[in-house]
Parts: sequence; C-alpha cells; structure tokens
Amino acid sequence: MATQGLLAQVPLFSGLNRGELDDLAALMRRHRYAAGETIFHEGDAGTALYIIEKGEVKIILGSAEGKEVVLSLLGPGDFFGDLALLDGEPRSADAMAMEAAELLILQRHDFLRFIAEQPQVAINLMAVLSRRLRRVDQLVLDAAFLDVGTRLVRTLLDLAHTRGQAGSKGSVVITSRLTQSDLANMIGATRESINKCLRRYAEMGLVRHARGRLTLLDVERLRKELN
Repeated sequence: MATQGLLAQVPLFSGLNRGELDDLAALMRRHRYAAGETIFHEGDAGTALYIIEKGEVKIILGSAEGKEVVLSLLGPGDFFGDLALLDGEPRSADAMAMEAAELLILQRHDFLRFIAEQPQVAINLMAVLSRRLRRVDQLVLDAAFLDVGTRLVRTLLDLAHTRGQAGSKGSVVITSRLTQSDLANMIGATRESINKCLRRYAEMGLVRHARGRLTLLDVERLRKELN
C-alpha cells in the first residue's frame, strides 16, 4: 500500500485531500523493527509520532518488580507516541514490536507544524485522545468492580472487534498471537487465573486457545457471560 493510502486510513488524518496527504507522506521516514525489539522506553524523550504500516505493537507499563500491564495492542493504520509530542514530556510507557514491524515516523517539529497548518488534524487528535481516556476509565472501573472472568470476556470481545477475522462456522479468530501471560497483563490478573478461565470457557465450547492463537467459537454465547 502506498504511504498516502495508509495515511488516508488513519483516523488522525481523515479529511485531508490528496495534496495534503502527499505533503504529509513526504515528511515521513520508514523504519523496521524486529519481533521483540523495543521502539521506545518509558521516560525517553518524545521526539516522534509512529504510524504502523505492517506488524503489531504493544504499549506497556512496567513496575520496578518486573510486572507489566499491556495498555493496548496496535496494528496497521494505528498510531502511537502522540502524547509526548503534544506536552513535551517524556514517554509515559514502553512500546515494543510484537512481531516484525514496519513503522512510519514523523518527527515532532514536523508534526507540530503540520497540525498548525491543518486544524482538522488537531480536532481529530482530540477525539482520539478522548476515546483513549474513556477506555482507561473503563479499565479502572473493570479492575475495581469486575471479577477476572468477566474482565477476560470483555477483553476477548474487544479483541474480536479490533483484531478479529471471520473463521469457520461463525467463529472469530484473533489475529494477534497472545500468550496467557499477555492476556493476564492486559487485564491485571495472574497467568494462573487466566489459565483457569480459559479452560472453563473452552469446556463450555466458547473459546479455543492453541499455539498462541485465540478463537472465539461462539461470540453471542460468550457475550452472555457478561450478564
């Protein structure tokens, strides 16, 4: 896909015409990251905006004890690194390539100049940040009031929406390869509790988890587990 075509699919740049997308594409540089490679660390200077062209990236918060919370999984067309560009503060989380990834990189001074010239991009960015804030609020509420099984179901349904592909017999295959530890880090639980929940949902015929690949066998029945 041409760079302009990818940028046209990024919500941040919706509404830009072909000439404006051409100008934006000219400011980008491309960089490849190996699977497991860190793109930036929490505390690094925020010098660039990243747009995923290929592969997947996870955004992580870590503790001094080595524990992790996965804030989000991102794929082609998603962007990250924007907060530090706006406030000039250090990176607030780590970013790591989950698999070999190819990213488009826009430097901070080019980004700030571009949004000054294109006010619609600033408006789009505020909408994206608002959605992220609402999601964080929901995660906090879920962690405070919901049990592990319900939090896992919510996460699986969200992954089906954002990372799902239609499978056979009405199933949905999650394209991201996720271990039980990954799922535990996404919802703030232990790997053992995730293992227990997945076994229960597998016995109910709702989920299959094999070789890091999650398949939701019956989305509607799984959704009823939230009631």
